[in-house]
Amino acid sequence: MTATGVPGDSHQSHDHGQSGNGHHPGQTGNGHHPGQTGNGKVLHPVSGGPIVQLPTAFGDFVAQAWTDLVTGAEHLAVSSPNPPKDGKAPLVRLHSECLTGDVFGSYRCDCGEQLAYALEMIAEFGGTLLYLRGQEGRGIGLANKIKAYALQEAGFDTVEANEQLGLPVDARCYKAAAQVLAEMGLHEVRLLSNNPDKQNRLAKAGVKVVEMVPTEVPSRDQNIRYLQTKKDRMEHRLTLDTHVVTVPGTSADNFDHEQD
Repeated sequence: MTATGVPGDSHQSHDHGQSGNGHHPGQTGNGHHPGQTGNGKVLHPVSGGPIVQLPTAFGDFVAQAWTDLVTGAEHLAVSSPNPPKDGKAPLVRLHSECLTGDVFGSYRCDCGEQLAYALEMIAEFGGTLLYLRGQEGRGIGLANKIKAYALQEAGFDTVEANEQLGLPVDARCYKAAAQVLAEMGLHEVRLLSNNPDKQNRLAKAGVKVVEMVPTEVPSRDQNIRYLQTKKDRMEHRLTLDTHVVTVPGTSADNFDHEQD
C-alpha cells in the first residue's frame, strides 16, 4: 500500500487474560492499575476477552475482543506480538467500522486503504489497531450513511448531507477506545491518523498522543471531493498531492463520498 507520510464515569473496568502488549492483568506497562488512564481516572467500563493468534495477509497479529459495557458494542484490538521498534511509543490506529470500504473495497472513501496501510505499519513497526464497531458513517449507522450517499449524489457534500438528515457531522465517541488503550497499558501512543480531533479526544480521556503519524493514501476520482471536504471543513491533515487515475471504462461520476 502506498501512502503519503510515514512513520467519564466511575465504573471499574474488567480485563481477562494478558493484554495485547504482553502485560499481565493487574499491572499495565507503566504501573497504572488497569481501568485507569494516565491521570488515574476510570472513564468508561469495558471488558476484555481472551487473546488469540490472528494470522493475516498483512502479517501475524494477536487479537482481543473488547465489549463496551455501556453501549454493548464489541470492538477488536489487533496487535503486533512484537514490541515497538527503537523504543518508541507504539503505533495506534483507531479505525471506525466502514462496511462499504473495509469489506467491499468501496472507492467512495479511503477507509479500506487506510485500514490496510495501518495494518502494514503495525506489522512492521509494532503497535495496535482498534477496530471500533458501531461507528459506521461517523457514528450515524449504515442505513443513514446510505441516505447520506443519496444526498451526496444530489450535490451535497459529506457535511451538508448529514445536516440535511438532521444528524451530527460526527457522532463518534472515543471513551471506550481510550479505556481499552488504558487497560492495555497504552498511555502514550503514536496515533496513525490524519484527524486531529481524535488526538484531542484521546487527550481529554487521558491518553497522550506523542506523535501524529499520517495515514494519507492516494486520492481517487471517486473520492477527491469527499477528501477535499474533510481537509477544508473537518481540518483533516491531508495534502491531496497523490492521485490514482481512474482506469478507462470504469465509472468516474462526481460523487462525494463516505463517512470516515
